[in-house]
Amino acid sequence: MRIVTRPDFDGVVCAVFLCEAEKINEPIKWVEPSQIQNSSIEIRSGDVLANLPYDPRCSLWFDHHVSNSMEKMPHGLFRIAPSAAGLVHEYYKKKGKLDKDFDELVRWTDIIDAALLEKDHVLYPEKYPYLLLSMTIKNRNGADASYWDHLVQLLRNHPIEFVMEDPQVKVRCEQVVQENRTYVDILKAHTVVKGDVSVTDFRELDIVPSGNRFSVYCIYPDIMASVKIRYHEQDRDTTIVSIGQSIFKKGLKVNIGHLLSRYGGGGHAGAGGCSMKSDFAPGNIREILTILETNVPLT
Repeated sequence: MRIVTRPDFDGVVCAVFLCEAEKINEPIKWVEPSQIQNSSIEIRSGDVLANLPYDPRCSLWFDHHVSNSMEKMPHGLFRIAPSAAGLVHEYYKKKGKLDKDFDELVRWTDIIDAALLEKDHVLYPEKYPYLLLSMTIKNRNGADASYWDHLVQLLRNHPIEFVMEDPQVKVRCEQVVQENRTYVDILKAHTVVKGDVSVTDFRELDIVPSGNRFSVYCIYPDIMASVKIRYHEQDRDTTIVSIGQSIFKKGLKVNIGHLLSRYGGGGHAGAGGCSMKSDFAPGNIREILTILETNVPLT
């Protein structure tokens, strides 16, 4: 049996529970949702897909994204929920296959993946171990797979206090704190506000900066949604668009996951992403911004 999941905190925690509950005899396969949607990777019978769109070749599927909902449920568990990991935990807890107390890990995974954050979380993530740890998971570089694997085993076998003292984790946490400090100025330099929507365009940068993705809602407290645009790291013919609903100011009526599914992407009602050919990006982005600024529910 093989785990196929996404390299973000939710995906890592899904892998923690699956490794604990199932007999996993192959390395974890870390993939992005677009790789499932465009069938660019092999999915086999026996695979467990978690925190990713459904592929009919898998044997078990766990997900919580509104854009991935299906009329007929395959084996596994799907429900709109704060995290996919919470559903994996629920599924195996009912089967009596999870004996360890993972309640705190589930609680924080729900908070992080559903962005159920307070301003103190955003301004000072270093005060919150699970939150800071989640920021060390960068899903743009497959070379980090050994680190993601390492986190799975750490979280599976040790309390968070031990995890945060791990040498690899400590180095990456220090990097995140520094990145967050410099990110704010870069964000301001490349962001414009259009009505209730902020638009951050990093396409003119050779290296896209890392930083706290929620800080935009503290810098621009009056926006209801943020849009970030960048090129794919290895392919400038591909443009990536990410959208988030403000975690502090409510009122956005557009379901972001449904909106981005029109462009080959998807996500939650409050956040999502898509990739598109750069030739089509200007027109698509204008459409997306018009829909967000108009703020009328999609039909």
